[in-house]
Amino acid sequence: MLPATAAQASETRALLTLINTYRQASPTCDGRQTEALGPLAPDDRLARVLVASEAQLQRELKRAGYQAGRVLVIALAGTTNVNAVMSALKQRYCGPLLDPQLSEVGVLRRGESWQLILAQPLLSPDLGGWQHAGQAILQQVNQARATSRSCGGQVFAAAAPLTWNVRLARSALAHSRDMAARNYFSHTSKGGSQAGGRAQHAGYRWQRIGENIAAGQGSAKQAVAGWLASPSHCPNIMNPHFTEMGAAYAVNPESDALIYWTQVFGTPR
Repeated sequence: MLPATAAQASETRALLTLINTYRQASPTCDGRQTEALGPLAPDDRLARVLVASEAQLQRELKRAGYQAGRVLVIALAGTTNVNAVMSALKQRYCGPLLDPQLSEVGVLRRGESWQLILAQPLLSPDLGGWQHAGQAILQQVNQARATSRSCGGQVFAAAAPLTWNVRLARSALAHSRDMAARNYFSHTSKGGSQAGGRAQHAGYRWQRIGENIAAGQGSAKQAVAGWLASPSHCPNIMNPHFTEMGAAYAVNPESDALIYWTQVFGTPR
């Protein structure tokens, strides 16, 4: 176990921001245009594990208390510059970075050496039903809104807490179920609907609407961690103009990401 300095923590956060921006941009990898992906969620347990072999990886993950359904390690050396690390990752490891079956990450830096552990966790044993998980998301989002926060390069002041709205929750559940059942990840459904139309269909009359989606995170806590680590999702959480939200997940063992999350924000008319 290796403690991170404040400077190293800042650098790993910066690298994660670059990675999540890259995942959402539908980049070309190995000559193929990829689909936009949700953010990787940071996990401190993955960031504390230093490994030299596959056998050691499994042993150290178990010791750290992390149960992985799938895991991959990337090692780089030769620079302390975050932008140079990101450039090397895109050139040499675009496939793992853009794998929809990997949803969490730990970044460890020692001098000019970097280690990334990418994983898809097993579902949390205390995940509970979708309503329970949705309420957990609401609690964590309101904790995040209670203090000022930088979302990428945008600074947000603390915002008032959101309240639960059952119609927004039903809209979130419907979209999560659709993504899980039809094995896709997008704000636009296979039928062409968008967040505003889905909320309206659920009976929510809105003047402002927003949506976050995620895939692969095994708990509500990690879904929120991924959104907060994403420059495009974090602003929805911190937006002071939103007053209500609903959230839900759906699972399909035959899908790429196993679990799909949707969070819908609204301001009623």
